[in-house]
Amino acid sequence: MEINAHTGFCGLIGNPVEHSLSPAIHNAAFRKLGLNLVYLAFRVEAIGEAIRGLRALGGFRGASVTIPHKVSAIPFLDEVDPTARHIGAINTIVANQGKLSGYNTDATGALRALRGGAGSLAGKRVIILGSGGAARAIAFAIAGESGVAGLTLLGVDGNERSTLANDLRSKSTLTVADAHLDEVSLAKTLPDAQVLIHCTPVGMSPKTEASCVPASLLTPGLAVMDIVYNPRDTRLLKDARQAGCVTIPGLEMFLHQAVAQFELWTGQTAPADVMRAVLESRFR
Repeated sequence: MEINAHTGFCGLIGNPVEHSLSPAIHNAAFRKLGLNLVYLAFRVEAIGEAIRGLRALGGFRGASVTIPHKVSAIPFLDEVDPTARHIGAINTIVANQGKLSGYNTDATGALRALRGGAGSLAGKRVIILGSGGAARAIAFAIAGESGVAGLTLLGVDGNERSTLANDLRSKSTLTVADAHLDEVSLAKTLPDAQVLIHCTPVGMSPKTEASCVPASLLTPGLAVMDIVYNPRDTRLLKDARQAGCVTIPGLEMFLHQAVAQFELWTGQTAPADVMRAVLESRFR
């Protein structure tokens, strides 16, 4: 598709963004359907100024929102989808006739990935590492599942973690515990858990050898999901696989949430097979 004066654009706003594969998959999808759209990545520190700037530009169709702006972007939007409002975080902005609306496709993307790798969550105890925007989305998605035995939040930001824990307790019937993320709390909680979900940037490219979880604490029978998708095989997933755990790469959640974003921006069914092929080609 030739870029011209009628080309619209979507983009990624976050910091950092250099590692992102969003431009590759969305641009491939736009080309597949012959849409006159491009997708760009913007490293953003001042989220309010960035959104005001995007609002002023003709041709802006929407954006992906990533770390650290999934919560802080909300006040600058005109409206927020009820599910995203309940979660308290967005990962998607849709521009329509001058109005900016916020959505959260992380929740559905994470659940699809979890079910595909770990099966039903009924009767299982879940640990989430982190308490930022992605952790909020996944935690509320889990709270909406029936029969989950309990959720433990482990994070390094005490205020953020306790706020999320209290929100979950007030808005759901799920039993929720929270504690500081360190080796002591991991050693105490992991033996009783069946699912571990990592929702921090630790292990993301370029610091690929880092992990929040000592390998010695991982045991067979635990399902480990890492939402970091670059690299595809993080240190945590490598350690988990060696320990006999079921592993769920972040690529799965990333793909499912991106498909939902594409459909919100375009109103068309996303070519998911093309998007998956692009993702997998980057990790061969």
